Amino acid sequence: MSLSTSTPAFPQPARSNLLVPVIVAFFVLGMVIVLVLRFTPQTTADLSTSHTIVYPIHTEIKGESIAVGSTETQDDLYVFTNVHVSNRIRYPIFLKDFTATITTEDGEQITTSAVEKDDLPNLFTSYPALKPFASTPLLRETVIDPGQSADGTVILHFPITQSVWDHRRTAVLDVDLYHEGDQYVPILRSSEITKPTYTPPPGSIDK
Repeated sequence: MSLSTSTPAFPQPARSNLLVPVIVAFFVLGMVIVLVLRFTPQTTADLSTSHTIVYPIHTEIKGESIAVGSTETQDDLYVFTNVHVSNRIRYPIFLKDFTATITTEDGEQITTSAVEKDDLPNLFTSYPALKPFASTPLLRETVIDPGQSADGTVILHFPITQSVWDHRRTAVLDVDLYHEGDQYVPILRSSEITKPTYTPPPGSIDK
């Protein structure tokens, strides 16, 4: 009696075809990404500057020495720029901070933080001539609801002369939003309503 040496055949469970579900899953994921990109704005907020006023202050400080040339000088430039912020997303945005950076003609970058609300009274006491330029300020911690906007003046102080400002390469305002990061808007020469001391060459990137 001969014994069979063939491997016994046991019933095998049918292997489910995973290819179709995988393809469907990738298709659905792709559609979700397309819809998110289609209906989510590329930027959180629309920012623009409607008008800018520049006020230079030149101060001479006499030293204690009676020697000739002991007088020291100090130059300060205050920039009042009116900013419009429009909320483009479906939930509120919160204004956290305002800073600005100027790139000078020589390529040097000077960054400053906007004047704080609590510092405004002291500023206008020290320099009363600035007060007429200060309209409603755009304040930190401002909340802008979906579809709404906010307007106000941001006051910037740079330790430079007006000539340095007028000869600048660029000036950019950085509006920092809670949970949304930084949003940038240029402070263009075309927004300035004070008389500049310099006319930029044709093709300037700061118009």
